[in-house]
Amino acid sequence: MKRILLAEDEEILRMLIVDTFEDEDFEIDEAADGQEALDLFYQNNYDLIIVDYMMPGLSGLEVIEKIRSNAENQHVKILMLSAKSQQYEQDRVLAAGADYFMAKPFSPLHLLNKVGEILR
Repeated sequence: MKRILLAEDEEILRMLIVDTFEDEDFEIDEAADGQEALDLFYQNNYDLIIVDYMMPGLSGLEVIEKIRSNAENQHVKILMLSAKSQQYEQDRVLAAGADYFMAKPFSPLHLLNKVGEILR
């Protein structure tokens, strides 16, 4: 079973994503802010991190930078979700260490398909 960390401060969106993934073969841990996401990351092993760009406390960008600052964490795949979809923002996210970028709003089924591609 693949393990995913979902860091999203909007509770309704988090619930929607978790519900969409419910019947799939994934274990999902949820974080409501950047610090909670980092705490969970350091306590568990994840195959994928789905992280929102704008969150209270630490931003998704800061979460990515902290995770990628340790060479041992390079294997973990990271997908950034963001309403900031301008090209320069996408470039910034990828330069920070995200592997994938998905603009909000998005279809939960599209996200599910992308996660399936990433974790295959």
